[in-house]
Amino acid sequence: MAAFPVPRRPLKLAAAVVLALGLLPVPGAAPATAAKEPPYRLNLGSSRDYVRQTNFVQCVGASVQMMLNIIEPGADRTRKTQRELQVTARTWSGPRPDGTARRGAGVTGWAAALVINRAGPYRIVGADTLQEAMQVAAAAIREYRRPVGLLVWQGRHAWVMSGFESTRDPVDGSFRVTRAYILDPLHPYGSKVWGPSPRPGSAISVAAVGRQFVPRRTGGSAWNRLPGMRRFAGKYVLVVPTGQVRPGID
Repeated sequence: MAAFPVPRRPLKLAAAVVLALGLLPVPGAAPATAAKEPPYRLNLGSSRDYVRQTNFVQCVGASVQMMLNIIEPGADRTRKTQRELQVTARTWSGPRPDGTARRGAGVTGWAAALVINRAGPYRIVGADTLQEAMQVAAAAIREYRRPVGLLVWQGRHAWVMSGFESTRDPVDGSFRVTRAYILDPLHPYGSKVWGPSPRPGSAISVAAVGRQFVPRRTGGSAWNRLPGMRRFAGKYVLVVPTGQVRPGID
């Protein structure tokens, strides 16, 4: 009797079924691990935005200048402009606790100088923990695409935070900040007490930020008796954007 040829199609079908079954989870097997979400990074600054303070009291003027440069990239790096911004900030900072003339500028003058120079609305914020402060800064940078000011050394110096790295995009829900991009106008001098200045525009860990960005002085500090300052005693103090820039208005 002649042998009938075996059809090939059922074999192909069987192979397809086997392959399909191979893709199904095996009973009792552990589920596949989901891919780890990559960190989120955002940095608004660049090397052309950085300026060094021209003397040892002009950190606020230099920080305002850098923040304006970030908002309008590379806008102005001159000593003259930095001096003018320092005078504006000092004028709006109010008196010293002892009534003597200021040489530096306070955090209120810092925020005012930004608003006066059309950087958009800014306000002073106090946070209870370092991570909370970093999250406030990151969320503001992410939403408004403008830099944040950090009041460091218990209120004695100014840094600019131009960006951050975090566990996820702040707009997607809960997140933790892992690194911050810092512009210190005092680089490369730093402080014998607080430590070296971060390299301009470098991303440093939150722990490294926290060695110099610490809560404002508490207790009987005369600065806390100035109008509006008591609520920031013992807080991590930031100058953050709160709305969009409106040309010709802010």
